[in-house]
Amino acid sequence: MIKPAIRNFSLTDLEQWFIQKQQPLYRAKQLYQWLWKRNIRRIDEITNIPKSLLRAIQSETWWDVIELFSFQKASDLTIKASFFLYDGLIVEGVIIPSNDRTTACISTQVGCPVRCRFCATGNMGYVRNLNVGEIVDQVVLLNRLSTDQLGTNLTNIVIMGMGEPLLNYEYTLKALMHLTSPEAMNWSKNRITLSTVGIPDRIIQFAHDNPGVKLAVSLHAPFQDKREQLIPLAKKYTLIDILEALKNYVKITNQVVTFEYLMLYNVNDSIDDARELVRICSTINSKVNLIPYNNVEGLAFVPSTEDKIHTFYKFLKNRHINVRIRKSRGQDIDAACGQLANKLVNK
Repeated sequence: MIKPAIRNFSLTDLEQWFIQKQQPLYRAKQLYQWLWKRNIRRIDEITNIPKSLLRAIQSETWWDVIELFSFQKASDLTIKASFFLYDGLIVEGVIIPSNDRTTACISTQVGCPVRCRFCATGNMGYVRNLNVGEIVDQVVLLNRLSTDQLGTNLTNIVIMGMGEPLLNYEYTLKALMHLTSPEAMNWSKNRITLSTVGIPDRIIQFAHDNPGVKLAVSLHAPFQDKREQLIPLAKKYTLIDILEALKNYVKITNQVVTFEYLMLYNVNDSIDDARELVRICSTINSKVNLIPYNNVEGLAFVPSTEDKIHTFYKFLKNRHINVRIRKSRGQDIDAACGQLANKLVNK
C-alpha cells in the first residue's frame, strides 16, 4: 500500500488520523502548526509530540520536501529559482521585485496539460501534479531567497507559474488554506492571486469553497475561434461557458475578476479584438492586464509593437475599462510570463 503524504493532509484530515490513533485532538493542531507555521523540514524537529507518536507518523506516512537547486538573477533583479522535487523532477518559481511589493510566482504542476501554443511550459508537456507541500515550499524557499538576495520578504503570491492550478484543484486549495490560515502561515488573502486558463466547473467550485484569494483568467483572445488557435483546451472549455461561470463567480464572491491578455502581433491585437474585449468586460465586474508577449525559443509568436499595445490600451481606457499594461520582468533569464521551463527538461 502506498503511504499518504503527511503534508497533503488538511487540519481536518489530521484530526481524523489522530482520532483513529485514539490520540487527543490537540495533537493534530500541534502537528499542523509544526508543519505550516514553523515550516519544518524534518519530522524529528518536532519537540512537543511523544516520540512514539512521531514514530507512528513516520511509519505510516511519507515526507516530501523540495530543495533549491539553482537560481538566476536578472538585470531588473527578478530571480528565477529551480527546485528539485522528491522524485528528481524540477519545477520553477520566480521572485518579482517592484517599488511597493515583492511577489512570488509559484507553480502547481510539473509541466502543463493545457499546452498553450505560445508558452514554454505548455510545450514541455505534462508530467504530474505537485503535492500540497511542494506548492507551499516554493513560498517558503522563495521568501528565504528574497531575504538573502534582495533584503526583503515576500509581500504577494501569484499562482501563475508552471501548470494549471484548477486541474490540480484539491492540492492547490489545501495549499491556499495553509497559506492563509491564522493557525498556519497567515498570509492575507488579498495578497494572493490564482490564475487559470478557465475551467468552468472548477471556477464555480472555487467560488463555493471560497478561499478568498483573487482570481485571474488567462483570456488572451475574446473570440472563440482565436482562443482555440492559441489554447487547445478552449475547444473543451468554451468562452461562453467560462464567461457564464465567471458571472456566477462574481455573484457568489462579490470579487473582481482580472483578465490576463497576452499581446501577440497580428493575432489578437486588432481594434476588433479590443471592441469584443470591451463587450466582455461590460458583462462582468472585471479589470484587464495587457501583457507584452515574451519570446520563447522555437515558437513563431512575436510581441505586439508598443504602438499597437498603446492603441489597444487607449481603446479600452476610453471606454471606461479598468486596464493597465503589465511590464515584463526577467526576460534575460527566461523568467517572464510564459517562459518557465524553457531551458529545462523533465523526463
